[in-house]
Amino acid sequence: MTEPRDGDPPPGLDLTTAEWGMWQAFRNGSTHDLRTAHPQRNDPSGPYAWGPERSVRARVVALLLLAGPPPQPGRVAALKLNGVHITGQLDLAGGSIEPYVEMKNCRFEQEVLLPESHFTTLRLVGCALPRLEAARLRTEGDLHLPRCIVEHGIRLTDAHIGTDLLLNQLVVRRDRRGQSISADGLTVGQDLQAEMIESHGELSMRGAQIGVSLSLRGAQLRNPYGRRALNAPQLTVERSLYLTAAGVSSYGSSTPPYGTSNTPTRGTRIQRFECEGGMRLDDGRFNDAVDFDQARFIMENDQELSLRRIQTPELRFVGERPQRGRVILSGARVVNLVDKSVSWPGPGGLAMAGFSYECLIPVGHFPLSRRLEWVAAATPEFSRGPYETLATAMRTSGEDAEAREVLLAKERRRRETLPLAGKLWGYLQDWTVAYGYRPGRAAVWMAVLWAIGSVFFAHNRPDPIKPGESPNWNASLYTLDLLLPVIDLGQDGYWKPDGGVQWAAIVMVMLGWILATTVAAGASRLLRRQ
Repeated sequence: MTEPRDGDPPPGLDLTTAEWGMWQAFRNGSTHDLRTAHPQRNDPSGPYAWGPERSVRARVVALLLLAGPPPQPGRVAALKLNGVHITGQLDLAGGSIEPYVEMKNCRFEQEVLLPESHFTTLRLVGCALPRLEAARLRTEGDLHLPRCIVEHGIRLTDAHIGTDLLLNQLVVRRDRRGQSISADGLTVGQDLQAEMIESHGELSMRGAQIGVSLSLRGAQLRNPYGRRALNAPQLTVERSLYLTAAGVSSYGSSTPPYGTSNTPTRGTRIQRFECEGGMRLDDGRFNDAVDFDQARFIMENDQELSLRRIQTPELRFVGERPQRGRVILSGARVVNLVDKSVSWPGPGGLAMAGFSYECLIPVGHFPLSRRLEWVAAATPEFSRGPYETLATAMRTSGEDAEAREVLLAKERRRRETLPLAGKLWGYLQDWTVAYGYRPGRAAVWMAVLWAIGSVFFAHNRPDPIKPGESPNWNASLYTLDLLLPVIDLGQDGYWKPDGGVQWAAIVMVMLGWILATTVAAGASRLLRRQ
């Protein structure tokens, strides 16, 4: 019995013609291409069968990757396949794979098992596979799955991708648990691009960490079977999260698998990000921005776009208004809030208790009246916080008059929660000095009362208490002495009104006290605010 030469397959493996070609291509680092001349027969998810001439056993692929032959002199061993049918189950669980791996337009007969395996770089482009199991997978470089079709879900739980994770134009359907992609605890060293993907089920990324940006431009997330289409609480993104539109070429080619351009070229239509089902980003940290430009949310009444306690320098809420469901911003902290008046849901569809922001940057027409409706929609039960946060943002932008209008609106909302006596007192403060936010009204009321009293007392002079000791009669000073509490102008104490004149003096004193009290209440609010 002869010993196998260095680089030959082990005895008894009985390689087919297709496998022998793959074996030699591996040693040369070249691509083993088994596509036919008929493009429609090269679709890995198409109806056409791929015969033995295009098939290799998963056992032989695993042998090449885990204990493959040495490369030809001057070559680097690599597994590069195109248009190949892998039969059986490719099981590389726990293995350390050193060669470069790139499979394009390949068809896998059974699920691919990669849990706890270690790759340098792994690229599956345009492939069709039943399922990908890759929990705790580690790669030194990229993991690429663009344009793949995965029928029963992908598992990347606690996987560690050294550089980029590319999922552009991936089509993935749910597994038995209703999840399309399970990526809880995923770590990506640089970008995660999932542009134009179609996810049918729940995309779960709880506690994931992305080293640069996470892009879901043009993605279609659909989960009519469960509560959420995207479940990513405690997600950390070092730069931006993009839930925005992407460009699709009108000339027959779609978004390139390695990313989209920010500027659509001629002949490009826009596909917006669309989420059918709820979304949870609670407690997320996004160090540049969260961008919802042109995003569309299709939710049921019991579903939420939940942004509870997120932190980001900029939130761009400029998508399409959700028709159902709720938008929750409770406890979120934002520096710049970029928004449109037509993007926010109506009453009952918005909650933002404890939501803080520093600057408002409206896109399009967003008058103060609509902004107050926005706050009212978020507070079906009165809460001071949203009004005070809005007023602070207005003052930060130098809009002091608008800030006072917001605080006045707050007092009017608060008044509706008070008992009858409190409401009456509130209406009086509003009517006289607008709760102190329009102090000029006090001077107007004082002038009106002073003029009325001066005319009345000029024609109805009271008798002096001690004739010969009273000062010269001055109706204007007498009226002013009645109206100003505490201050003594030396008129009131020397005259003794009776009858109707006495009642008129009493009314002036009461009106003076009421006016002074409302002014003092308003002044105290101003001092507390400052």
